[in-house]
Amino acid sequence: MAEYFAHETAVVDDGCVIGAGTKIWHFTHIMAGCRIGKKCNIGQNVVISPDVVLGNNVKIQNNVSVYTGVTCDDDVFLGPSCVFTNVINPRSAVNRKSEYAKTHVGRGATIGANATIVCGHDIGEYAFIGAGAVVTKTVAPYALMVGNPARQTGWMSEFGCKLRFDADGFATCPQSGDKYQLKNGIVNKLK
Repeated sequence: MAEYFAHETAVVDDGCVIGAGTKIWHFTHIMAGCRIGKKCNIGQNVVISPDVVLGNNVKIQNNVSVYTGVTCDDDVFLGPSCVFTNVINPRSAVNRKSEYAKTHVGRGATIGANATIVCGHDIGEYAFIGAGAVVTKTVAPYALMVGNPARQTGWMSEFGCKLRFDADGFATCPQSGDKYQLKNGIVNKLK
């Protein structure tokens, strides 16, 4: 008996490693060589291409494509219909599989519905990519990114709330009470 659940319409290719408690829903295809952590939830009509790596507790909503070259740390949220690319200049008649660019999504990051992540640009831990954003550059940890092309409009807490820094560079998450410091363009959670 498998330690994970896959709906009867899901396809899981040989050579995948899938952690205990993970759920894979309707019409999803997990391709060969994927490594998926524990307690992940992979929605309907998702494609996870060969050799993708997902950490524990990754949530992937419906209609998401995660292409070869992508890695996601623990607790990443991928919103409905978001997509990753893996080649900068694709052409149908040109095979560029040897040119796949890597994208790493840091722990706790959120990528909103219909967002596009252009390959070769990492997403920092706890970053928040707004719905429909098109990410064309590397994203700092805790950054809030919106628009096309995506631009930074602020900072987010680990709890998912917008941070408002005072003149001294300190902020408190309004829901969790956690404290943060912004110094030299870098946000750190204070202990």
